[in-house]
Amino acid sequence: MRPTLLAVAALAILRIVVGLHFFLEGLSHLRDADWSSAGFRKAAVGPLADWYRKGLPETGDWSGTVGAANGRPAAEAGVAWKDSIVANWKKLLANRRRLVPLDGPRASEAERLLEAAGAELDGYVAGLADEFGAYRLELDRLAEMRRSPASRQVPFARDRVAKKQKELAGQAAGWMRNAAAIGTKLVAGWDEQLSSAERLRASEAAEPSALWKADRFVSWSLVTIGACLVLGLGVKFNALGAACFLASVIASQPFWVPGAQATYDQWVELAALLAIAALPVGGWSGLDYFLKSWCPLSCCGGRCSPA
Repeated sequence: MRPTLLAVAALAILRIVVGLHFFLEGLSHLRDADWSSAGFRKAAVGPLADWYRKGLPETGDWSGTVGAANGRPAAEAGVAWKDSIVANWKKLLANRRRLVPLDGPRASEAERLLEAAGAELDGYVAGLADEFGAYRLELDRLAEMRRSPASRQVPFARDRVAKKQKELAGQAAGWMRNAAAIGTKLVAGWDEQLSSAERLRASEAAEPSALWKADRFVSWSLVTIGACLVLGLGVKFNALGAACFLASVIASQPFWVPGAQATYDQWVELAALLAIAALPVGGWSGLDYFLKSWCPLSCCGGRCSPA
């Protein structure tokens, strides 16, 4: 049965509206230099919560040292964390000196500031020895709670695990924030030796985090998918890509997990995208209609045999 003009127009409007939403959302992320998916990742709950939080930025190698439930002595883990932070500072200084070469006095002052920051960090971490010990005991208890079948089947147990995880995450964030503040003061000291032009060049020494790269990839993907849906170009492929993105958002907030945020809007848009992908809406009203006549194979329309 041939679709009516009203059906074609309705599906075209649906495709364009959904595409505009994706395009504008991605564009707003790219325009906002401070935008980050960190808040979304931190709020994740359910079985995939750890996977979402895995990409969150850390101060030093927290997850591999103090934040790892591996039975390592707390004092040893604290020293390893401190060393990982100092190693990052040294790497940053080396990158800055490649971009902005320093003469003898300025190089000596930069090294002196680095040593002073390392000593300050050493004192800070040493003062946290008892707290780290208690934290790692709670971390081991959390790991034991999560291994229990009740943590997945009993609502009260799931709530207790989520509450404990949030509490420990808050502690870790506070310690990392304080350690990062020492690094911020160190960089400010390095910048005081430089001219305005040199500071601008030196600011490029900080390597983008994995989270920043992932956020930019997602933002550009949203812009591209949205533009293609608006134009009706590669509609099926882009609608399925957008549906996969929304499925990842929904998966971060499973509705059966206590405390999960509502995802009604995402479900509605996911259903619309599946409808767009299942129907030849692009071939009816978008650029795909013209591309079919240019393609030498009928696979453009769904089969791969000579046209």
